[in-house]
Amino acid sequence: MSNEELAHDFSPMIKVYKDGRVERLKGTDRVPPSTQPENGVQSKDVVISQEPAISARIYIPKTTTDSPQTKLPLLIYFHGGGFCIESPFSPAYHSYVNTLVSEANVVAVSVDYRLAPEHPLPAAYDDSWVAIKWVASHFDGNGSEDWLNRFADLQRVFFAGDSAGANITHNMAVKLGCERLVGVKLVGIVLVHPYFWGTEPVGAELTTPAATKERMAGVWRFACPSTSGSDDPLINPAKDPKLGILGCEKVLVCVAEKDGLKDRGWHYSEILKKSGWNGVVEVIEAKGEDHVFHLFNPICDNAVALQKKIVPFLN
Repeated sequence: MSNEELAHDFSPMIKVYKDGRVERLKGTDRVPPSTQPENGVQSKDVVISQEPAISARIYIPKTTTDSPQTKLPLLIYFHGGGFCIESPFSPAYHSYVNTLVSEANVVAVSVDYRLAPEHPLPAAYDDSWVAIKWVASHFDGNGSEDWLNRFADLQRVFFAGDSAGANITHNMAVKLGCERLVGVKLVGIVLVHPYFWGTEPVGAELTTPAATKERMAGVWRFACPSTSGSDDPLINPAKDPKLGILGCEKVLVCVAEKDGLKDRGWHYSEILKKSGWNGVVEVIEAKGEDHVFHLFNPICDNAVALQKKIVPFLN
């Protein structure tokens, strides 16, 4: 067998060779935490758990130095990347969360969960829940992280994420609805271009090319080898009997017109409304844009418009 024989090829994300080598084609660049000169946002990295290895990058806005007595909403962010690439430390995510923290005037915790295929799902879900519980341990001001003790209002918590991170966001909100955490109130969640799927086509998926459908389903099977398939409730919320106990009161779903996952975002809002959940869900669609366009081109008009919807949602 040659060393170049592929077991999985999800270019331009990741390749796995038959000899077990994993080659990440993007999302491996890292930038250090910083104080941003243009907006005064400070960040630092913290270890949440040694074993398994879970960390996070925490951000505080400039207002915390101007008026340190005021507690701010807390955003827990889950990055995308098909559960198998990227991190909070990559330039795109560091820049995105920095800007969001500045514009929304929130404290943020951007979670570094373990990645497939070395750590297949449910590792990312388990790690994300550990991170949420770690945040919750600061509710009385006696947690291990000074910034959270001093500046975060755990009665105003939000979860957000893009793509696979939006999938994690949804599943963590369901888990919080089931299990509740003392001292934590999840107000809302933001799902940007969420990665959901299912065996039955919804919306315009009837005309989606077979290769695109196979990739959507294939990335899920790759990340979660133990899955029952595309109707696993973790990837298809329509199949989740617990959907109605989603643990927040408002949801913002953001979709992009040219994204192959667009109809899943619209479908999510429809099934949520019928689930018995008694919150408010809104969907916004960016015309002419594709999957996670706002990370590739954060200053384009549609990315600015998207930010203008998310910022007030967090306040």
